[in-house]
Amino acid sequence: MAQTHDRLLIIDFGSQVTQLIARRLRELRVYCEIHPFQKVTDAFLRDFAPKAVILSGGPASVFEAGAPMPPASVFTLGVPILGICYGQQVMMHCLGGRVERGHGTAEFGRALVTPAGGPLELLQGWFEAGPEQVWMSHGDHVSAIAPGFEVYGTSPNAPFAITADRARRFYAVQFHPEVHHTPKGAELYRNFVRMAGFRGDWTMGAFRAEAVARIRAVGSGRVICGLSGGVDSSVAAVLIHEAIGAQLTCVFVDHGLLRQGEAAEVVAMFRDAYNIPLIHADESARFLGALEGVSDPEVKRKTIGRLFIDVFQHHAAAVGGAEFLAQGTLYPDVIESVSFAGAVRRSRSRATTMWAGFPRRWG
Repeated sequence: MAQTHDRLLIIDFGSQVTQLIARRLRELRVYCEIHPFQKVTDAFLRDFAPKAVILSGGPASVFEAGAPMPPASVFTLGVPILGICYGQQVMMHCLGGRVERGHGTAEFGRALVTPAGGPLELLQGWFEAGPEQVWMSHGDHVSAIAPGFEVYGTSPNAPFAITADRARRFYAVQFHPEVHHTPKGAELYRNFVRMAGFRGDWTMGAFRAEAVARIRAVGSGRVICGLSGGVDSSVAAVLIHEAIGAQLTCVFVDHGLLRQGEAAEVVAMFRDAYNIPLIHADESARFLGALEGVSDPEVKRKTIGRLFIDVFQHHAAAVGGAEFLAQGTLYPDVIESVSFAGAVRRSRSRATTMWAGFPRRWG
C-alpha cells in the first residue's frame, strides 16, 4: 500500500516549538514532516514534492554569517508557504524586503495584533471581537516588506505582524500561532491547510495500515528488532509482528538499569501477551560491573553505549538468517539527532536512524 496523502514540509530553523507546529497540523489530519534546513536541498524538494511549506521560527538572525536559509527554489515551487517568526524574516530577506536588528522593537511574550488592510483567507475567524492575543518571541524585526506583500495585521512593536502575497500564496507572521498563548492559532493553521487544498485524510489508523504494508515488503526475510520496552521500540515491534509474524525476533538487552521489576514486565508482555519471539539478554552483571566506581556522566554514557552495541550484536548474530534490522525511534528523537546548526548530537548519533525506513538490511 503506497502512501497517497498530500504532504506538508516544515523546514526547521531551530525553534524550540517546531514540534508544536507538527502537532497542530496532525490534529487537522494533515501528514507533515519536519526536516532541518540544511537537509532541504533542491533535490530533496523535488523528491518530497510538498503541497505546502512552513518555515519555522528559530533563534538565529538573518544577519549572521551562515544564517539558516532555505534553498531559493522553495519560493518557486508554486505552493503555499507560511513563514513563522524567524521564518517570516527569512521570507522578507530572501524576497526583497528588509530586516533590522531590535533597537527597542524586540518582543518576548503576549502581544495584541489588530487587523490592517482588507480581509485575508488565512485569518478567517480572526478579529471578530477586536484585536487578537498572540505570542511574540523575536529580537530582529521586519522593517520593510518584500514586493508583492501587503500588511494584514499589526502590533505595537511589529508593524508587519501579519503579511501576505496573495498572488503567490505566501503568508508570514511574526508571532507563534502554534503555542497555547496564541488562542486562535489553530484556526490560522486550519485556514492555511484548507487554502492549500489538503484533504485532511491522514489518521493514525491510516498510518498503521500503511506501515504494515511497507514492512511486508521484506518478503520472507527474517527481522531482528532492538527492544527496550519503551513506547518507541514497543510500537515498532508490535507493528512488525502484525505484518510478518514469527519472521520477527526481538532482542531485549537487560542492562540492570531499569526500574525494579520492569525487565520481567517487558518479557511477560512480549512473550506472553503478544506472543512475539524474544531473546532476553540479561547482561546486568556485565553492565553494572563496568560502571562500578565510574562517576563521570559522559564516561557512563559511553560505557553503556559501547556495551549495549556489543551485547546486541552478539545476541542478534545468534538469530540465524536474519536479513533486516529494525528499531523504533520516536519522531522527536529523529529531529533532535541533528541540531538546527547541523551538528549531530552525540547522545543520539548511534540510535536514531531506523524508524523512518524500517526495517533495513542487517549485516
